[in-house]
Amino acid sequence: MVIETILFDFDGTLAELHIDFIEMKQRIAQIAAPFLGHRPEPSAMPALEWIDAIAQQFQDGVKALAPAFQAQALACIEAMEMEAAACGKLFEFTRPMLHDLERRGVAVAVVTRNCARAVRTVFPDADRFRFQLFARDHVQRVKPDPQHLNAALTALGASPHHALMVGDHPLDIETGKRAGVRTAAVASGRVSLMDLHACHPDWVAQDCAALLKILDAGHFLPRKFVHGHHFA
Repeated sequence: MVIETILFDFDGTLAELHIDFIEMKQRIAQIAAPFLGHRPEPSAMPALEWIDAIAQQFQDGVKALAPAFQAQALACIEAMEMEAAACGKLFEFTRPMLHDLERRGVAVAVVTRNCARAVRTVFPDADRFRFQLFARDHVQRVKPDPQHLNAALTALGASPHHALMVGDHPLDIETGKRAGVRTAAVASGRVSLMDLHACHPDWVAQDCAALLKILDAGHFLPRKFVHGHHFA
């Protein structure tokens, strides 16, 4: 199988961002307290899903206020994402790798739960590269819902059978499997190689640069194509 399309996560996969998710949930709990009448204990579920779960707890008297709570909580998340983006940076291999994939004719999308503004803050020259961005703003349901990946595959006109999802978190691997694509885990984020192996992706590597070397050595990538000529 030759991989024709690669779907990349962003934070921890293509870029280094430091978001304090514990602090994020504390802030969400503080926003929820006036609506619920008590401060909820932070949940183990991801922040976006926890916001929806809190909104479902609203009693009859305040159910109509659920959208207001969700808007405030999402604004809090975006503010923290932008704070992190201001100090974030792309990994050194990201730009050369994207150029290499373009030369090979591999279609690329970035599929992230982050907001588009944060991605473009970290990657201000993104428009120079031939990839499509599918951030939280662009879809109704985000990873691990496969709809997030399916939206990218549809826009690229890509077949799941020749597509690969690459991410630094078990959630990325789960999403890829649910969407019916091959999966690769990279340990350039917060999750260890051992924990990533436990998710049983098709490939595991230290980072995306190492992953592409593995894929290239296994002849899973198209050969380079420059000015009408193929090169091994």
